[in-house]
Amino acid sequence: MPRDVFPPLLLLLFLSVFGASHACLLDPASAYRFTGAVCRLTYPAAVVLNEKTTKVIEAAFQHARYPSVKGEKSLLFIGTVIYGLDNLEIHNLSIGRSAFELHPGEGIALEIGNVSAVFRGTIQYGYGNWLVNIAHSIDFEIESQIDLGINPKLYCRDGKVAADTSDCYLHFHKLHLHLQGDKEPNWLRKVFTDFITFTVKLAIKGQICKEINKVANILADFIQDTAGQFLSYGGISVDIGVTAAPVINANYIESYHKGLTNYNNASAVINDSVFHPRQLTENRMLYFWISDQVLNPMFTAAHQDSRLQLNISGAELTELFKTNLSSAMPAFIRECLLESASPQLRVWSSSVPHLNTSISGTTVWGTASGELDCGTQGTPVLFFKTDVAIDITASYADKKLSLQGHPSEVFVLQAELSSQNQTVQLLDEDHEEFIREAVEKIGIPKVLSALEIELTRLLDKQGANLFDIVNPEVLPQDGFVLIQMDFGFPHHLLTQFLMKTLQ
Repeated sequence: MPRDVFPPLLLLLFLSVFGASHACLLDPASAYRFTGAVCRLTYPAAVVLNEKTTKVIEAAFQHARYPSVKGEKSLLFIGTVIYGLDNLEIHNLSIGRSAFELHPGEGIALEIGNVSAVFRGTIQYGYGNWLVNIAHSIDFEIESQIDLGINPKLYCRDGKVAADTSDCYLHFHKLHLHLQGDKEPNWLRKVFTDFITFTVKLAIKGQICKEINKVANILADFIQDTAGQFLSYGGISVDIGVTAAPVINANYIESYHKGLTNYNNASAVINDSVFHPRQLTENRMLYFWISDQVLNPMFTAAHQDSRLQLNISGAELTELFKTNLSSAMPAFIRECLLESASPQLRVWSSSVPHLNTSISGTTVWGTASGELDCGTQGTPVLFFKTDVAIDITASYADKKLSLQGHPSEVFVLQAELSSQNQTVQLLDEDHEEFIREAVEKIGIPKVLSALEIELTRLLDKQGANLFDIVNPEVLPQDGFVLIQMDFGFPHHLLTQFLMKTLQ
């Protein structure tokens, strides 16, 4: 029996979130090695999405512009009947229930039952023969009760998930046409209103099925626009077009995506992904599988776009160096912090960071440089460069991203003082040890804290805080990160979509 949830439109809301790309492969297994990101939507997620599906279906009907219907027919004793139906509009729409089945390897079977509506408009009709010729124009209404069935097939089109809803049928339990003020028409009107009703039935069927497909496309475009904005930051974007058609089984729908970073007209390449479906389970509502091969090019783009830098000055900088360290603070740093009016520390990535994920966590390697400028004429400037390796774990709770980092390696590559007369003084081992310890215990925690704030701000800007995300988990694995979560219905997306659709 069908499960009482989940017509196709809100399924597309999640699966159409992934934007356009190039053509995809017919066999999902052959596409795994090109796959950088995977989305698995399980049956419990369908239950949540079904909560407001009727709102989307109602939007489809209300947004429809039903065409005029015109025709003629010859009837015995009456002659030629000419008719036209204009200004057809829908009123009093209600939807009783929805049900679905997932057909492994095929598609989704949808049943939407007890759809009742009143169609109103104007009918022009005339009939006559050599004895009589009569013409009328009168308002009418059509009472209807319909069951709607759709068997959408999910497939890959132009690098994105698409749905073929052409297998669409309507079963009319009731379809009665009434002329205004004439609920019980005379026998003559009844003759042609009966066959006009049959004609209207065909027109409504065709238009409703067209409108379902139309709204699905509007929804897909809306979600793709939203996803494009979410996945873009300045000149950095991510192409997550599909590598193969979605896979459907009885418990979930899974889609496979490229995850290629684009920056400065250059695109990353993935051709040896470690993905396999057995790496995901079915216990949570929503899963995202993300390869290191997606994250590393994003680091590269952020480095090239000068996103990985931080400036700290004034009282904030002075406060940071109140942290207890085992190494003695060099005199020139103490004087700079305590006696200068506007000390400033600038740190930045001086090489492209590299990331590697394993079951113990994510390790990031990189080279960071720093410059301490006391802001006073004649005061030397401290420059240093360090190699660092940090083990990082991430979590998301209370709509905030948290990063926990443990430095596993910190090496001072270079440390020197330079003055305005271009004199350079290399620092001794004690000074280098202080810099190493300061980077480990002050610099890295400060950078991670700033990164937490910036990434949370970015997520909020893109609308992540509007989702009701329940108990999300970020699980590092060998070569990839698995994010799993439950969620509440995304009301904000529904509101935005309805506003856009009903404009």
